[in-house]
Amino acid sequence: MSEKKKVLAAMSGGVDSTVAAAILMKDYEVSGVTLRLFTNEDIQLDKSKTCCSLEDVEDARYACSRLGIDHYVYNFGERFRECVIDRFNNAYINGLTPNPCIDCNKYIKFDALLKRAELLGQDYIATGHYVRRGYDEKTGRYFLKKGIDETKDQSYVLYNMTQEQLAKTLFPIGELTKPQTREIAAQYGFSNASKPDSQDICFIPDGDYAKFIEYYTGRKFPKGNFIDKCGNILGEHNGIIRYTIGQRKGLGIALGKPAYVISKDVSVNTVTLGSNEDLFTDRAYAEDVNWVSIDCPSEPVRVTAKVRYNQKAQPGTLYPKENNCVEIIFDAPQRAVTPGQALVFYSNDLLLGGGCVTAQNNLTTQQV
Repeated sequence: MSEKKKVLAAMSGGVDSTVAAAILMKDYEVSGVTLRLFTNEDIQLDKSKTCCSLEDVEDARYACSRLGIDHYVYNFGERFRECVIDRFNNAYINGLTPNPCIDCNKYIKFDALLKRAELLGQDYIATGHYVRRGYDEKTGRYFLKKGIDETKDQSYVLYNMTQEQLAKTLFPIGELTKPQTREIAAQYGFSNASKPDSQDICFIPDGDYAKFIEYYTGRKFPKGNFIDKCGNILGEHNGIIRYTIGQRKGLGIALGKPAYVISKDVSVNTVTLGSNEDLFTDRAYAEDVNWVSIDCPSEPVRVTAKVRYNQKAQPGTLYPKENNCVEIIFDAPQRAVTPGQALVFYSNDLLLGGGCVTAQNNLTTQQV
């Protein structure tokens, strides 16, 4: 009888990662690990509100105790600050709207944690993401598919995964629905079986990005002009980091008709307002593209694609470009395509790849 291979299961204290570890125990030698990415006091947050709270560490430790497996806690705080928080702040300061969960997966879970696991002699790491991994014998490539539960599918935030990372990563709950996951947790008697899902950015649970950025960077962002598409001044904004493409609420300006943020220019500190119709476009551009399940095609390819996490993927034609970029022309115009978010594209439920949305012009990509 051969020895079981070793898996280091990332356990946040939530129900998904806990059940993932439990499922793996049938076929693998499993250890649990919880990552300390920051202390709540570091960013002046109520310690009960985030996925890095002491309560979450205790939930993960309790689950490991119930399963009879080792539990470790690793401090990746410095790398998290550098690769996630600092990148988030810099993106907002430069007029973008980032998704820090994508950076956390890229630089922490599937880079730093995987390297630590290899040093410890582990064969795999595992996470509680709702996504399915497989291997295509014909192409010799690993691939990712959407999770069975499309309402919980997390493939959007995993588009940066490499073939080397996929070879050493397991996703045990990709074939489950969320209710099935909770049912398994209840059967094990896990205390987190009914624990609510985390909905916010872990280090900004109150959703006030501007307050966080100003506190963390020590910077104050000056007021500037709201303008219309012709450059006419409409009023005064309260700092460019407080606005994102498509925003209507919280503008603090009355124009007698609905107004939306349609662009920002950090070089002159202006926020352009327009109508809802101004937000629609039939194309998007992305850079730093990573191809997951296929090699970069040499010809245009039909895909479905999404430009934000909660959007339903929409049909279009994808055009590979030079310098690791792509352009997509959607069959129907899409609302509020926002630089800094991710363009992620699929063939049915197969994750083809993704990249960072960029403006075709330089209005929201200039560095300051």
